[in-house]
Amino acid sequence: MSQLYPKGAGHILADYVSGKTLKCLFYSGTFGSTNEFVADLTGADIIARSGALSGITTANGVLDANDITVAAVSGSAFGHVIVYEDTGADATSELIAIFDVSTYTPDGNSITVVWNPSGLFSIA
Repeated sequence: MSQLYPKGAGHILADYVSGKTLKCLFYSGTFGSTNEFVADLTGADIIARSGALSGITTANGVLDANDITVAAVSGSAFGHVIVYEDTGADATSELIAIFDVSTYTPDGNSITVVWNPSGLFSIA
């Protein structure tokens, strides 16, 4: 059997997210495996962006964060929530994870993203 030690995976994630600002965005486009940065996404398909995620933890190789609310969202229907590192420039803001969600058409109200209680994702 080959695998990462859970605590080692936690250190890898902690080193990766240390000092970075992670955010999420709502996306109506399609997944592209060659996409690396926010600039690689179709701009018109980005419906809204969140503020910085808070409460980020990386224990045992599981990335977790507090749920987040994005205020006053309107626009086209979207079916993806994407977590990315916000560097202040889309050309260098790395895409980290994409989550398929039930298609939702925003109506100008706030949207709360409730992360899985087990965490956003695991590398362990």
